[in-house]
Amino acid sequence: MLAASRESYAAAADGLAEFAAGAAPEQLATAGDEILAVADLLRREPRLRRALADASRDADERAGLLAAVLSGKVDDAALGLLTALVRGRWSVPSELLDAAERIGVETLFASADRAGELSDVEDELFRFGQVVAGNPPLAAALSDSTADLDRRATVVDELLDGKAKPVTVRLAKLALRGFGGRGFDASLSRLVELAAAAREREVAYVTTAAPLNDAEEERLAGRLSELYGRQISLKVDVDPAVVGGVKVQVGADLYDGTVARRLAETRKALAG
Repeated sequence: MLAASRESYAAAADGLAEFAAGAAPEQLATAGDEILAVADLLRREPRLRRALADASRDADERAGLLAAVLSGKVDDAALGLLTALVRGRWSVPSELLDAAERIGVETLFASADRAGELSDVEDELFRFGQVVAGNPPLAAALSDSTADLDRRATVVDELLDGKAKPVTVRLAKLALRGFGGRGFDASLSRLVELAAAAREREVAYVTTAAPLNDAEEERLAGRLSELYGRQISLKVDVDPAVVGGVKVQVGADLYDGTVARRLAETRKALAG
């Protein structure tokens, strides 16, 4: 987002913080679902999206248009957060859509947080991504944007029924649509990172040849926290192909101390 768009989103985020402070998890979950439904409407209706982001209309006119479209269809809480977005200024209409999706996601995170489940949601999204990545036919089916969305959503329901929090299931279905214009895999990863950020943590993706025990995870998380100056949420993937050692990625930073990497470098050196 450009500066004006970031300021517009910040106003809605402030409104969410105020709402979340006194709302029950169920109220927040309902508002989040309704906001995401409106975001989907904006995705399907580019003319409406352009009208609501049109800087040549004053804020009251844009807010009035939104109220007319959503009258009787969403609760006051969802309408209030969406109105805060529409009253802002957006560099391009697509940024309004991205902001509506983002505030819907953050509202669902607030619901999980109020219920004491945000850490679970973060881990469940990551584990679901691992399960999908480990099954190529499943990954291909869920990632196929040309396939029927309802059918893919049914597959998600079948995979997660009774195994994940309702917020996790809702967000996994959002990833099918492509959160923020991303593909399915990237959408899941971004949602994991946003869930961690909502807990004021940074995600570290760790790959090892064998599972880490609790003490090893604690030491690694502690060292990374010291390095980055904030709490770290470890997401550990066990891959025997790395042979030994550890690979860690935090944002754009990659630390690869695996045996597989050293072997590859040795082969390259010998070949040279």
